[in-house]
Amino acid sequence: MDLNKLGTHSHAIISEVATAIIGKEDVLQRVMTGILAGGHILFEDYPGLAKTLIAKSFAQVLGLDFKRIQFTPDLLPADITGSHIFDRQKEEFSLALGPIFANIVLADEINRATPKTQSALLEAMQDAQVTIDGKTRPLPAPFIVIATQNPIEYEGTFPLPEAQLDRFMIRLSVGYPDQEDEVEILRRRRARKEDEIVLTPTCNEEDLLAMRAAVEEVFVDPDIEAYIVALVAKTRTDPNIYVGAGPRGSLALLKLARARAALQGRDYVLPDDVKVFAVSALAHRIILSPELWSRRVTPTDAVENILRHVPVPKVD
Repeated sequence: MDLNKLGTHSHAIISEVATAIIGKEDVLQRVMTGILAGGHILFEDYPGLAKTLIAKSFAQVLGLDFKRIQFTPDLLPADITGSHIFDRQKEEFSLALGPIFANIVLADEINRATPKTQSALLEAMQDAQVTIDGKTRPLPAPFIVIATQNPIEYEGTFPLPEAQLDRFMIRLSVGYPDQEDEVEILRRRRARKEDEIVLTPTCNEEDLLAMRAAVEEVFVDPDIEAYIVALVAKTRTDPNIYVGAGPRGSLALLKLARARAALQGRDYVLPDDVKVFAVSALAHRIILSPELWSRRVTPTDAVENILRHVPVPKVD
């Protein structure tokens, strides 16, 4: 698939999803970029802002198998990966695959499960495989985890460990809709006379894999690569940051920048492609120094400060 076709196809996907998600074009473009880049996505925002609907809508339009897992404190790892169950009729054990075996897996309220259960996703997110009773089984391709968590409700939750956060390529928030957009949401709900929104698939597994392969052909100037590394390296030396981002952060920025360029029909990366995703790709990978907590400085503030101080390369 050439980049022109990729851009046209991607915008058709976003346009179809936008019939369900109103007024959030930038968020949808970022989600599509993350999907093209082959990464997992973490939504951190308040309840009722269509995080689940976004995941379900993209799965419908992409024509991919979709499973939702509601994370709760009593959820067990086997509830995610699957387990062997004894079949009384055949008098033997058979494997019942868990909901992790899908193209798009929605981990809803992921921080409500215990760390032991959260760890069931680590192998799947990193290697696209799971090990059940000592046997490794590949997950379907493409495989994408979209997780949600509430940033204001901490009672009865278990914060995601750094290793888990690092496996999410980007962290996004949706935000409240404008009043005009919210009026349009009400109007469309009244017009269709039901809650369910039916979207038209415009893609399939093979198409998405071909689109990802096309992204790999996007050119990245060595100065752009050096810029990416400089941004990530600064998170490790900044006195306001206790723990900086690792090489996985650099790789995430590279993949996202290439995917954004492809989405815009370009076969080369610009510095702006990197800058647009720096906060989304790096803020959740750093830990601030404790003295900044009382000053209400956020990881987003720290990454934005780094963007202001690292020189931007001039690329022909």
